[in-house]
Amino acid sequence: MQQVTIERLGHKGDGIAAGPIFVPATLPGEVVEGVVENGIMAAPKIVTPSDDRVKAPCRHAKSCGGCQLQHASDAFASAWKTDVVARALEAQGLKTEIRACLTSPPGSRRRASFSAKRTKKGALAGFHRKGSDIVVETPDCQLVSPKIAASLPLVEELAVLGASRKGELSVLVTESLSGLDISVTGGKPVDSPLREALGALGRKYDLARITWDDEALTRLPPVQRFGVADVTPPPGAFLQATPQGEAALLASVREALGPVKHVADLFAGCGTFALPIAQDARVHAVEGDKAMTKALDLGWRNAQGLKHVTHEARDLFRNPLLPDELARFDGVVIDPPRAGAEAQVEQLARCQIPRIAFVSCNPVTFARDAARLVASGYALNWVQVVDQFRWSTHVELAAELEFKG
Repeated sequence: MQQVTIERLGHKGDGIAAGPIFVPATLPGEVVEGVVENGIMAAPKIVTPSDDRVKAPCRHAKSCGGCQLQHASDAFASAWKTDVVARALEAQGLKTEIRACLTSPPGSRRRASFSAKRTKKGALAGFHRKGSDIVVETPDCQLVSPKIAASLPLVEELAVLGASRKGELSVLVTESLSGLDISVTGGKPVDSPLREALGALGRKYDLARITWDDEALTRLPPVQRFGVADVTPPPGAFLQATPQGEAALLASVREALGPVKHVADLFAGCGTFALPIAQDARVHAVEGDKAMTKALDLGWRNAQGLKHVTHEARDLFRNPLLPDELARFDGVVIDPPRAGAEAQVEQLARCQIPRIAFVSCNPVTFARDAARLVASGYALNWVQVVDQFRWSTHVELAAELEFKG
């Protein structure tokens, strides 16, 4: 047995003591003891708890790998995520106003990726146990919306219908305005009996759509609303995790842009930002996935009262918009994946677009990209921290960059 004091949290949420020794489910300042093997204290006993330690709200917290910070108070988690952003900026020599973290409430996640396996008695569905491929049942998950939580029996039926005895089914469940949108991978090939059974299951659970690998069975278009536009995303398309998080990011984007007239929305997805912005400005939406740009375009064409929205399917990593293409815009929204947008930011740095609204799910790559823009004459006016992934280590943000010359 060894006794240590937790000094800080690592980026995966584990406590770190001198050594380093990694200790899961601990908080800074706590004194813990246990057996250390290969630098890990896997089963710590809390000797002196932190004032920020709370009882986990979910009874599955010790076994389920979906959440990492349920043992921490909301105030601690928000402060820690804000500090993650601050340290990323500091590493690039950036200083700015960092606004208090906006955290989505429990039970607000509108999408979940469940794992399911067939068993001798039927099927088992839930999330993976921490650090393993074992599926843990989570019948009353506190993170997802009630409709998503209630879909586990459906997920189990899908496994019975189409999972092999040794394989694992991955079932992405998304809440839409017209019913649940289900996307299944890892199952057996679709044949006529399975297709018929899936149709019956869709009627039984009043589903909007079931997609099995690449084949979609649609009863009703699974609609997502962006501003005043109704959009039917392609199966598995990117979607902000919670309505509250999406609203916080959109409000920040609107503030960052100000009264612009013509906006380029880069990495636009299905129109999360482009379509609401089109209520006030013309928009050119650029996204690498053609199915997403098609969905965005249909949403715009069927909406009322929006200004002109054009779209372009383009790989912005390999083929970023160049300065002469960007010159016609007075505002840019950019929302890249975790890798950031180094190639596109390099081109933006060569322009003098008045305002950039930058959305990011990775503070480290954001800080790198923001530093390049600041070096070219932009001011980083503020950063808004947004926590859509409550009880996890995931951090998102939105920021305003203004060209000062």
